[in-house]
Amino acid sequence: MKLRIVRAGLFAILIFVFAPFLAGCGGSSKTNTEPSLTVTTTPAINTVQAPALGPTFPLNVTVTSTMPPKGVTISVKATVDGSANSFFTTSKSTTVKSNDFTISGQQIADENVVTITVTSNGTASNTWTGSYRYSAK
Repeated sequence: MKLRIVRAGLFAILIFVFAPFLAGCGGSSKTNTEPSLTVTTTPAINTVQAPALGPTFPLNVTVTSTMPPKGVTISVKATVDGSANSFFTTSKSTTVKSNDFTISGQQIADENVVTITVTSNGTASNTWTGSYRYSAK
């Protein structure tokens, strides 16, 4: 009887000592990293668009990388160049690769900066940002 108690106690100690090592054994290891976001836009990033008639201006944002499993959030902000105040902002969560926006509210003859930020809904550090310039005539 005493021998069984000693064996059971020894077995419990061994499990306690080796369990952390055994937990990592076997199976395949999975990483939760997503591919970096890549995006194209129309108008293209880092361009200056020729002045155009308004009152609205189209923007297409296309995720060209693999879409993260939980999708992305696309944020669009338009400001007058040199100003911190935005006259247009919108944000939407999507799992669709191609997304259209319509920018409005700009003043005639002001040079405007449109900033687009795409963020993975599953990994907040996986982001892409770009901008372009345009003006209304």
